Amino acid sequence: MGVLVSPMMSLLSKFTVLLLFVLWCASFTATEAYDPLDPTGNITIKWDIISWTADGYVAVVTIYNFQQYRHIQAPGWSLGWTWAKKEVIWSMLGGQATEQGDCSKFKGNIPHCCKKSPTVVDLLPGIPYNQQTANCCKGGVISSWAQDPANAASSFQLSVGSAGTSNKTVRLPKNFTLKAPGPGYTCARAKIVKPTRFMSTDKRRITQALMTWNVTCTYSQFLAQKTPSCCVSLSSFYNDTIVRCPKCACGCQRNNSDSGGCVDPKAPHLASVVSSLGNNNPMPLVQCTSHMCPIRVHWHVKLNYKQYWRVKVTITNFNYNMNYTQWNLVVQHPNFNNLTQIFSFNYQSLSPYSAINDTAMLWGVKFYNDLLMQAGRSGNVQSELLFRKDMSTFTFDKGWAFPRRIYFNGDNCVMPPPDAYPWLPNASSRQLTAPLILMIAFFSALAFLYGYA
Repeated sequence: MGVLVSPMMSLLSKFTVLLLFVLWCASFTATEAYDPLDPTGNITIKWDIISWTADGYVAVVTIYNFQQYRHIQAPGWSLGWTWAKKEVIWSMLGGQATEQGDCSKFKGNIPHCCKKSPTVVDLLPGIPYNQQTANCCKGGVISSWAQDPANAASSFQLSVGSAGTSNKTVRLPKNFTLKAPGPGYTCARAKIVKPTRFMSTDKRRITQALMTWNVTCTYSQFLAQKTPSCCVSLSSFYNDTIVRCPKCACGCQRNNSDSGGCVDPKAPHLASVVSSLGNNNPMPLVQCTSHMCPIRVHWHVKLNYKQYWRVKVTITNFNYNMNYTQWNLVVQHPNFNNLTQIFSFNYQSLSPYSAINDTAMLWGVKFYNDLLMQAGRSGNVQSELLFRKDMSTFTFDKGWAFPRRIYFNGDNCVMPPPDAYPWLPNASSRQLTAPLILMIAFFSALAFLYGYA
């Protein structure tokens, strides 16, 4: 017996499906900052009030980089917020506000900053000791958690006036912003948490903050830049084809007068242009290429042994404006669970999925190749990786020997399309077998007909 469905019920069903689809799209958009290779990675800003003053408090602000491989490079971080009331910053250690603002209403002592929405930056190395505090004065550079956990935090101290003088009268700042050094981070609202506990140097006494709040910031590559910042090229010993970075992977060539233009490496005025802009300029000055990426990563399948196979990885810097300090590379490949040896790079397994070891983080050896120089003769670093074969999974067929995903400094690099990967010679011969047989049959038939005639 059939079930009758009224037109109204049918319309409601369609509306329900449409509503679910819209909600699914909204949830997808909200999670676009999620990184599958570092699912819990974030930057946490901890604000600890350590003492009260006559008109406010003294606080230590610490920026913790809990991201496994995304670090903050030169020219460093800048942190901003909006005061909830009419607070001012009387003084600072380990950091400074970029602008003082209008402090004309104050007589005698002038505050360090009177702006409603201040922006704070780290101090540079070599600052006098009486202006320093712990974990400060590194020019805003913070290492990633996996690469160098001892330097994965940065702190400054500030004395806040015209604020509350107790837990009940203090108001939390709002609208936190973090640039590291450009956009890309979105910060949540400040949240009061359990006060931080501090241990004395002799480890015999524990004190705690009078009040603590946290701010969590997450990274989105879509917010950081309009175009990708790196690409991947591929080659192998078993095929003469070099799969280059996709054309216009990071933008297309424009005239030098336009923003986003490129520079011919043979141009006579190149040296003067580079020197005038200076190193570590946030705006890239890219060498003219078909892909227009500041960074290219080349993966070459080099050798095949009975029980092992060997890969050469080369990172080339095409950006004349940037020396990449403490660079790192994250590679996803199923054979990293059998990595035997790596030459001239550091290695650490990330294992974002506890049961699968297919993700590796690579970075340079300190004082040897941890600085990736700007574009030019020295603008590359390279290493070789030796893998042991697992005969149950190993193959050179169908592009298995090439990485699934590559990140440089935390940004996802553009991979070539899978159908362009270098194929085994026998694979190409199989593709030519059928046409070759047809050609032989065709000419044989012509010869037969000619002889018959």
